[in-house]
Amino acid sequence: MKRLAAWLACAALVAGCATTTVPPIEGVIWQPHNDMLTPSGNWEQLGVKRLLVQWTAVDGTSFVENGGLPAAPKLPDWPRIGREPWAREVILGLAGRFNEKNARGAIAELAEQSQRVAQSKPPVNVVGWYFPVEIDPTWSEAKNLAPLLKALPRPLWISVYDSANIGPYELAESLASWLPPDVGVFFQDGVGVHAREAYVAKHYANVLSAKLGRNRVKLIAEAFRPKPGGGFRPATLEELKPQLAQYEGYAIYLFEGPHYVTPELTKQLASQQQLPRSQ
Repeated sequence: MKRLAAWLACAALVAGCATTTVPPIEGVIWQPHNDMLTPSGNWEQLGVKRLLVQWTAVDGTSFVENGGLPAAPKLPDWPRIGREPWAREVILGLAGRFNEKNARGAIAELAEQSQRVAQSKPPVNVVGWYFPVEIDPTWSEAKNLAPLLKALPRPLWISVYDSANIGPYELAESLASWLPPDVGVFFQDGVGVHAREAYVAKHYANVLSAKLGRNRVKLIAEAFRPKPGGGFRPATLEELKPQLAQYEGYAIYLFEGPHYVTPELTKQLASQQQLPRSQ
């Protein structure tokens, strides 16, 4: 904790001097459910070419045909999604649960369902896979995922957050002790829920990269903020711009595109990106 405190004291002095230019955004995240089967947006204006689909099966219902589970009443228009400029490449989520506690209690079942779902991938350009059971330090049994992850397709990713605020060094050491070395990590920055400032999230990413390897770490930027009285709203340009600027140099994924990164917000962010120099 002393290492973290010393770094934060130094970082706080320079955080205000960081660039405020919005860097290129690699991807957006989409959470399929029965009320959100037609994701649409103009995210390619930010440089987005990759879509992370949270899951293709959730709570025993499949969003793909022949997924080994009962199909949803209506399926996404996967061919149309695959033609979108922001989905030229897709990291396809496997089987999950809406409730995190339930998901953690059913990891063996979800891993088995995931193997079946992966055999029926939709007609999109799949460049990776994502196992949607999120990891944080309060889940002491997370290490039990290791043998289950080995049976899933590659390239494979999981997501991680630090709800207990144990710090980046402890989090990195814990992950490195059990995570298969060919599995990558999406780190959830926690900025949208006011768990930490963006410069602290960047420090987490730096420490994770040093421990696991830079090519195994991507950043999830929470593009929402709490609403008075409960729920969430899209972040404003003034809120999201400095958050994203902190993550320059990392592969950034916006959570969650269809709900929070509106066409108007996308245009505003694009206007704050560094334009190529004229020849």
